[in-house]
This record gives sequence, structure tokens and C-alpha cells, in this order.
Amino acid sequence: MKHMASAASAAASASAALALAALIVFFPIATAMAQSCESQAVSATGKALHGAAKNSFVKKCKKDACEPKAVSAEGKPLHGAAKNSFMAKCKRDA
Repeated sequence: MKHMASAASAAASASAALALAALIVFFPIATAMAQSCESQAVSATGKALHGAAKNSFVKKCKKDACEPKAVSAEGKPLHGAAKNSFMAKCKRDA
């Protein structure tokens, strides 16, 4: 009995360590990917975009960021009103 409890404790400890390692590795990646579209709106020369160019870039950036996330719980792409609703909310939050 004691051996089984020890094995379960070791497995839980290993799972916790693995989860912590994954968090440490993927947190900087997720943070970099979460940069806002506003901060990415720069020209090829490195200057900030303004006016219509900035609006167009931000709109496309938000669409590109939300499009792959528009899937149902079963992993199928959303269509129609469900997709429109999801995209509107996602773009607002992006």
C-alpha cells in the first residue's frame, strides 16, 4: 500500500514539474505572439504607420490572428453567424 501511494506521489510530482517546465518555456513565446497589432504597425523602414495604412494593417492583423481560432469544440471550422460572432468578439479583444 505504502509503495503505491509513493508511486502516485512521484507521478504527481513529475507531472507538476513537467507543467512548470512547459510554462517556463512557452510563456515568453506566448508573450511575444500576444503583441498587439497596434505595436506591429510599422513600415519596412521601421517608422510607425499612420492613417489609412495603419488602419488597413491593424484590420488585417486582427483578422489573421483570429481566423485560425474560429473552430468549434469538435475542431471543425465555424461558419455563418457563429463565425461572424466569434470573429467580432476576437477582433475586439485582439
